[in-house]
Amino acid sequence: MIKRVIIVAALVATVALPFLLRPKRPGAAKADVTVVIITPHNEAIRSEFTRGFSAWYRERTGKTVAVDWRVIGGTSDIARFLEAEYVAAFRNHWTNRLGKPWSAAVQAGFSNPRLPADAPPVVQEARKAFLESNVSCGMDLFFGGGSYDFIRQAEAGRIVSAPLLQAHPDWFREDVIPQNFAGEAYWDPEGRWYGNVLSTYGVLYNRDSLARLGIGRPPEHWDDLSDPRLYGEIGLADPTKSSSMAKAFENLIQQKIQRRLAQLRAASPAANARDLEPRAVADGWLAGLRLVQRIGANGRYFTDSSQKSPIDVAQGDCAVGIAIDFYGRAQAEVTEARGRGTARLAFVTPRGGTVASVDPIALLRGARNRETAEAFMEYTLSMEGQKLWNFKPGTPGGPQRFALRRLPVRKDFYARGDWRNLRSDPDASPFADEEHLVYRPEWTGWLYRELAFVIRVMCLDTHSELKEAWHEIIQAGSPPEALAVLGDLSEISYDRMDGIRRRLNSKDKVDEVRLANELAQHFRRQYERAAEIAREVRKAK
Repeated sequence: MIKRVIIVAALVATVALPFLLRPKRPGAAKADVTVVIITPHNEAIRSEFTRGFSAWYRERTGKTVAVDWRVIGGTSDIARFLEAEYVAAFRNHWTNRLGKPWSAAVQAGFSNPRLPADAPPVVQEARKAFLESNVSCGMDLFFGGGSYDFIRQAEAGRIVSAPLLQAHPDWFREDVIPQNFAGEAYWDPEGRWYGNVLSTYGVLYNRDSLARLGIGRPPEHWDDLSDPRLYGEIGLADPTKSSSMAKAFENLIQQKIQRRLAQLRAASPAANARDLEPRAVADGWLAGLRLVQRIGANGRYFTDSSQKSPIDVAQGDCAVGIAIDFYGRAQAEVTEARGRGTARLAFVTPRGGTVASVDPIALLRGARNRETAEAFMEYTLSMEGQKLWNFKPGTPGGPQRFALRRLPVRKDFYARGDWRNLRSDPDASPFADEEHLVYRPEWTGWLYRELAFVIRVMCLDTHSELKEAWHEIIQAGSPPEALAVLGDLSEISYDRMDGIRRRLNSKDKVDEVRLANELAQHFRRQYERAAEIAREVRKAK
């Protein structure tokens, strides 16, 4: 018994002593006000905006402010979390305050922006009650992520108008923050969300790895990633988990449609452009998916996190990786610093193959610290806040510790020639007159989620079979007959996507699983047949 007590006491001491002996830290002073922000932004961004906003707010109000960051994952995780929190909050409001019975119809309908005219009266009443309520998810702001998710939150009613349009009309002009640029919306005309910083998508590559593979010219276009020499060398993320990867693939497909339309116009100059567009969309959709398929076939993996591939490219585990611009630039900078000036990595934006889309900020319904939240929004869009995104650490008005390597949304930021030497990316000019991909939401925007789904099934769920088929095709010298079988994407052609969309939006969630299994089995058989044809060609040589 005594021996057991001694053993337990020793274990307790082992666990407790480090905590008892660690130096005491000064307690954090209680702030005058607080703002609670849910975000996918990384620790560097959170740190710099906490410091910058605290100083800005104190200078203007004389008060101290605490920024309470809530980090639960990526933008898709946040969207699911907000939906669940508002369901719980509105259910409490509906049943306890309004005294009405809860039902599955009320739960499905209160946040539905597209209720049919013949929706049951109780569902219409619930929708109206939600939009007139001040129910809260316990947080004040949603900061960061793609505009797609913010548009969906605005339509559902989970984010509400903030008065920046009225307070600073001089900011929301064509020469400062345009409402639209190259087909992308940069702020909501109702003031429910505001683009804060720009994101583009491209390729991070390792010069040493490309040399090892015998590739002398670095990638400049999306098509370069289909090079068979890159087999097993591309780092990719799951587009159903990474909104940046989904957006990159959508950009790729939009470029294929745009180029196909240009070809059709050149071939038939007298034809009406509107008459040519449906064919261009259908052809470009398939061409884009075939390119994504080959990029997936060259993929080393599909990860859940878009931050993984830049690290692997830096370590030489992958030769290239598709990345959002700031991950690519930051990784290149860190690697160069560690290598004492050796520039092994470079980030390139494919020519005419990506749009500059925005990461917005928005006020959440029922924000308990609304005044402070609106001040934070104002700060991020002020020139003081915009400097943090691209000024070098330690420069006047810039970040203190971290180079964020992001591109501000304000046009007038780039007009300041005297700031050029203060910027981390002095040559970046996203609004300059150059070849732009003009985003057309009517082409693929309505299929954003469905596109990510079919890519997942075509490339991720069947990755081993896809890679095996591609390997056999490469070994056989890329026989056309095998490539034709590999690239037969009639099951996910553009005219079939509406049916896929309906099944994915079915009330019965099992439909999505069934559809994924059906398509996966189809592609497995197809890839196995392509591999078999390639092997037969090799034997015949």
